[in-house]
Amino acid sequence: MTGFTIDRRTALALGVGGAASLALPAWAQQAATLDTAVDSIVAGFMRAFETPGIAVAVVRKGQPVWLKGYGVRTMGRPGPVDAHTRFGIASNSKAFTAAALAMLVEEGKLGWDDRLTQHMPEFKMADPAVTSLFNVRDLLVHRSGLPLGAGDLLYFPRSNRTVQDAVRALQFLQPVRPFRGGYDYDNILYIVAGALIEAKSGMSWRDFIRTRMLEPLGMADAVPSLELLKTSNVAGRHARLGPPVRGVGPMQVIEPDESPVVDAGAGINASIADVAKWLEVQLALGALPSGKRLWSADSAAAMWSPQVVVASSDGPTALNPVRSIMQGYALGWFVQDYRGRRLISHSGGLSGQVTQTALIPSAGIGVAVLSNTEDSVSGGIRNALLDHLLGVPAYDWVANYVARSKLATESAVAALGDGDAQRPAGGPSLTLAAYAGRYRDPWYGDIVVTERGGALSIDFAPHPQFASRLEQWGKDAFRTRMTPGKGEDAVISFAIVDGKVTGVTMKALSPLADFSYDYHHLAFVPVE
Repeated sequence: MTGFTIDRRTALALGVGGAASLALPAWAQQAATLDTAVDSIVAGFMRAFETPGIAVAVVRKGQPVWLKGYGVRTMGRPGPVDAHTRFGIASNSKAFTAAALAMLVEEGKLGWDDRLTQHMPEFKMADPAVTSLFNVRDLLVHRSGLPLGAGDLLYFPRSNRTVQDAVRALQFLQPVRPFRGGYDYDNILYIVAGALIEAKSGMSWRDFIRTRMLEPLGMADAVPSLELLKTSNVAGRHARLGPPVRGVGPMQVIEPDESPVVDAGAGINASIADVAKWLEVQLALGALPSGKRLWSADSAAAMWSPQVVVASSDGPTALNPVRSIMQGYALGWFVQDYRGRRLISHSGGLSGQVTQTALIPSAGIGVAVLSNTEDSVSGGIRNALLDHLLGVPAYDWVANYVARSKLATESAVAALGDGDAQRPAGGPSLTLAAYAGRYRDPWYGDIVVTERGGALSIDFAPHPQFASRLEQWGKDAFRTRMTPGKGEDAVISFAIVDGKVTGVTMKALSPLADFSYDYHHLAFVPVE
């Protein structure tokens, strides 16, 4: 693979054909080898995926932290990615929220097994029995019974909703499995966790994270919310917006669109230099270089202890040589096996950026990869770095991820065509004016369908940016044509009884749509 070609620089660093490296101390020899390896790995992915920018951190016990930026912050502009370029670390923020709760547990302000209503009387799930059983730990481990991404449309993309709206919405979100009956990833319960931290500490989640973690760790570039960034050294956002759908086509610059409501689950913005410090305190089990502790070793163990099974398999395959035999979710972290070692990791995805953090405690190593694109390059780079650090034979992760991308693209084209999605058979059974009206979902809010000049259009009250004309799309169904980059297009289906609309449901048009566009969880009824 191109990314692992041994050129002159590599040969010198490895001491092949010469003794220049013998003049360096041992740690410097290792650093030179790592520098060459990371350069090669990153270059291979950036070429294959046309990635604008990447930042990498490698933490190794007893050695200097390795940091480097590659490429540019924003495509078409000269500003380079460096060690202090800020990225949205997205769901890697969840481990900070888990650590904040661990600190409050150590202070005796709450317990992991406390009933949540003991501390938040307003907390309410759809089933009163679940409400009464729900404990603090349940907020962090994705076993609530709610479906994947439940409620994400409250705050992805940016809306006018508040944290209190998210807490209130829980009672209207319907489960898909029994409470503690399995794993389904969510963000909304981390928002509740942020509200709990405020209730028990007397500080907002932002202030707690800033004063109790970011400042003691010396994470000088980091802020707990995108809203608080006050620098131009910020990674841009990039995505493929089609055709036919998002995830396919040429790379384009897009704007950030996350809501501050979700800060406790996805809000921290930080540089690779900052994230390296976070990896170091994790590997030190909560201890700072000074010896002072942010949390105890017992709390560190609790945060890395799996609480729910995410997946189980027979292990590696040709297509996925690191497929885990068992993967679990702990408190803000995934836990699984990787090349015979325990891997503690998380990823984070926002519109236009994807990031990775990973720890192999038994080897004393940590890796972070921050990217300014929606492509999955950061995951492949992470794996290649871990393989190099563990000394396993080089595997062609570039080819692997190119193949994965090709399969996803082919799936989208097969479903939708290579130019535009194909309209299903059928059409409206009513006059267009009969579909017009205001419709309400109890947790999301209102949509308004209007008819003018023989055409329908739709407005989403929480998301004005979704406003769109509607096109016929099968029997009593229509599709949106949202402004590119403003949202995922939806198919909107009307239920008709006795010649009247009795309900409206939706689904994402694209098979590649992010799970946070959870249109399929909405159930609108007419507002009289």
